[in-house]
Amino acid sequence: MTKLTFTAHPFLLGFDQLERLVERTAKSGNDGYPPFNIEQCGEHAYRITLALAGFREEDLSITVEDRQLVVRGRQGDDGADRVFLHRGIAARQFQRAFVLAEGVEVAGATMENGLLHIDLKRAAPESVVQTIRISRG
Repeated sequence: MTKLTFTAHPFLLGFDQLERLVERTAKSGNDGYPPFNIEQCGEHAYRITLALAGFREEDLSITVEDRQLVVRGRQGDDGADRVFLHRGIAARQFQRAFVLAEGVEVAGATMENGLLHIDLKRAAPESVVQTIRISRG
């Protein structure tokens, strides 16, 4: 049986990149760690906030890879000589990915009180009208 994709529809020409983004998003089954919020801060501004208790700035990396914002965290093993009676604060590595829409860019990131804030901005869309000239064949 042939796999039918939504980009095979004749009205969806050139949307193969969108299909790849949808597939990548579906495959990135996150286990819910770290918890995060996404909020709209203005008409064209957004903020992603991740709760990262115990992580330092140098433990984190933020990259944009092919329209995907990827946040990775890895804590150093500085507690090797400590004995925990109970360990409830997660000290594991993680990777959290967010697919960015076309025109959305990362404006900056700040770390404050165990919360990582990543600010995003979307360029205001320009209204473009294009006239196509019909030539004689």
